[in-house]
Parts: sequence; structure tokens; C-alpha cells
Amino acid sequence: MKAEMFDQKFDDEAVDIIDYLDLSTIQRPNQAQRRVNVDFPEWMIESLDKEASRVGVTQQSIIKVWLAERLEDIAASKALQRTNR
Repeated sequence: MKAEMFDQKFDDEAVDIIDYLDLSTIQRPNQAQRRVNVDFPEWMIESLDKEASRVGVTQQSIIKVWLAERLEDIAASKALQRTNR
């Protein structure tokens, strides 16, 4: 199927395009998982557990979210520095 025809089917809300996709090869960019081991002091783990419980997520989830937020802040800060030069 040509891209134009696929686009038309996508734009037509009555047509479900999922049948036209090969989901066996689907990948999310930059989302490959890799395991790392990190040692934290007990006070930090206790604080993480309390906050994760308060928010209603797992310890791993809150660590991932907080790291992602921090890395995004760093990237945004660097981008801002480049534009201000």
C-alpha cells in the first residue's frame, strides 16, 4: 500500500488501520531496556518507598520518573545555554 492510501485510511475515522500495520516489528525509539544495579543508603530507600507509596507507584517507577525529569531539565538547560550564546 502506498503512503497516500495509508494516509487516507488513517484520516478516515471509519477505517481501522491496525490491520495494515506489522506489529511484530514495532519498536519505541530510545526505549530499549538495560538493567543497572545501584546501591542506595537505607535512608534514601526508605524515603523512596514512602514517596512511592504516597503517589501509588512502585519504587522503580518513581526512580525512573525522577531520573527522567532531572535528565530532561539538564537537556533543557543546555539547550537554553546554546541559544543564549
